Amino acid sequence: MLPLPIQISPEKAMQELVDYNSKVVLGMKTLSQIHTDDVVVGCSEREPVYKEDKLVLYHFKPLVENKDLLKTPILIVYALVNRPYMADLQENRSLIRNLLKLGMDIYIIDWGYPGREDRWLDLDDYINGYVDNCVDAVREIHGLDKINMLGICQGGVFSLCYTATHQEKIENLVTMVAPIDFHVSGSLLNDWVGCTLDTPAMDPDIIAEAMGNVPGDFMNFGFLMLNPFQLNIQKYVALANIMDDEDKLKNFIRMENWIFDSPDQAGEAWREFIKEFYFKNKLIKGEIEIGGKSVDLGNIKVPVLNLYAEKDHLVPPASTKALGDYIGTDDYTVKGFATGHIGMYVSGKVQRDLPPTIADWYKER
Repeated sequence: MLPLPIQISPEKAMQELVDYNSKVVLGMKTLSQIHTDDVVVGCSEREPVYKEDKLVLYHFKPLVENKDLLKTPILIVYALVNRPYMADLQENRSLIRNLLKLGMDIYIIDWGYPGREDRWLDLDDYINGYVDNCVDAVREIHGLDKINMLGICQGGVFSLCYTATHQEKIENLVTMVAPIDFHVSGSLLNDWVGCTLDTPAMDPDIIAEAMGNVPGDFMNFGFLMLNPFQLNIQKYVALANIMDDEDKLKNFIRMENWIFDSPDQAGEAWREFIKEFYFKNKLIKGEIEIGGKSVDLGNIKVPVLNLYAEKDHLVPPASTKALGDYIGTDDYTVKGFATGHIGMYVSGKVQRDLPPTIADWYKER
């Protein structure tokens, strides 16, 4: 008789079950001592300096003296799909706080939560409207003609589109885990949308027409299904191993709060982005038009630093690195980090290396 491929000892299995149950019991005691107010997100002090509709532009309090502050401020443009406090999640894992310590003067756009009245906001409203108005607000505060910009994920795409059409207002541009070529293989997100398949996996026209604004829960469910075992089962099974550690448990809750804090997407802007960028891959073709303005990456002449995550399952390195084939600037730098998409914000090792990379690059220019 052939042996079973997996040898299971009843005694060992029972002991593992008892040990796991003990961890859960201890963890529940720890969890009961944690209150909502104990799990704080957004560790850096900030103040609103400009508001428009649901949007709020925040300025972070500098952490160095004025003489050590970078003279040209940085405007961070985040993605629409999640909340921007991921970049400032907690004190020991905060991209923004680490940049502030290095003398950066930082502003960030908080898009807020779109309502039904925002259903017909399109990419022109976001890029030539909201982003441009925020850029002008920062320029006016500092009395400058040009400012620096840092675009994250979808915000990186917005930043490239903005710079290509408003280059006279941008000094230097950093893009971070931004999709450029939407038809590269190896992207679970591309597969979900269907742009790398022979036929689209969804119809954005029907979805936008039926839903109006695309619900955040719909988007979040799609992201979870990209890696269902790990994101829906494995991480919760492994939770028992850290439940007796209050700090680690708080870190887990912070991440869960961020993951499920998903704003709805303005229906028209979402529809445009899926069709023009994902399905038709128009960004690298130079065929994007936003508000009647042609977006040609080859027109971008300002210095560009392009950052990517080597283990990114949402935006593969090949998608981000493709920018080098289309960008027009002679001052172009690309650098990767050994982490995943979310690790760019919360990985301890990356947070030792990434902020100095960004700060030094800005200071050298």
